[in-house]
Amino acid sequence: MNPTHTWTVAEGLAGLQSQAIGLAEAAGLAAEARVLTPRGVWRHVPAAWWPAPLSAIEPAALAPPWPELVIGCGGKAAAVLAALRRKARTVIVQHPRMDIRRFDLVVAGRHDSLTGANVLVTRTAIHRVTPDRLAAAAAEWAPRLAHLPRPLVAVLVGGSNGRFRLDAPVGERLAAQLAEMMQRDRVGLAVTPSRRTDPQVRAALERTLRPLGAEVWDMTGDNPYFGMLALADAIVVTGDSVSMVSEAVATSAPVLLVPLPGRSHRIGLFMRGLIDDGRVRPYHGRLELWPTAPLDDTAAVAAEMCRRFGYRT
Repeated sequence: MNPTHTWTVAEGLAGLQSQAIGLAEAAGLAAEARVLTPRGVWRHVPAAWWPAPLSAIEPAALAPPWPELVIGCGGKAAAVLAALRRKARTVIVQHPRMDIRRFDLVVAGRHDSLTGANVLVTRTAIHRVTPDRLAAAAAEWAPRLAHLPRPLVAVLVGGSNGRFRLDAPVGERLAAQLAEMMQRDRVGLAVTPSRRTDPQVRAALERTLRPLGAEVWDMTGDNPYFGMLALADAIVVTGDSVSMVSEAVATSAPVLLVPLPGRSHRIGLFMRGLIDDGRVRPYHGRLELWPTAPLDDTAAVAAEMCRRFGYRT
């Protein structure tokens, strides 16, 4: 029997929420999204150190009745799921940074080098990009982007984090590279920043690229993100986000990776794996096209989760 009551739990970060929700959707489960917000002093304490994780979260997010299945993503979700295991089946997406035996199922990237009887290994992050969603986005956005030349390059821009830097000087260099590509390779350009993008970086992209005819989303109105993924002949994506790169390679477009100042061992392993697979290439300021196919493990992981739990798919 499939669960009649399922939660997804994650912090209020789009990259984490989309992974938990994406796994539930791929399994055909109607899940209730719960956003985890630490309260009081626990906002400043790593989740792995919380002595009572359910009490460390704002109570509205974890109010009973308890679900039969909880799918979580991220460190705070891992602490909560470990505390909920006696009440529900638990699936944690990403390395939980604690004993994996505290979960019914762990979905981890191959760059995490995690093994175990309850571990499912993926090449990319779980996400919500599906052929049906791309087809719907293509139909919606094709008229809005029809004025842009072909080949059309979608540019996905992230932001600085604790490992990589995407500040104003880096943004200026990226804008100059993209402008040169537009002029030398005669491409159309559609750019979408994220909520993490520095306003100075957005300003540099707008100032440099709009006069050349590029579309740069101004963060108002409908987000063109899925439309750009669906319609792009190639995708340029900054290398700060495993989630964005994973969503890009789930399309059929070649993906070019923008290197950023900084270092992350885990993200480095992830990116090198995709380069070795031939699915992405480093971005050197020019358009590159090569034969590619979508790379996406979300549906396979969802099917295996259902098989192990005895759910219908």
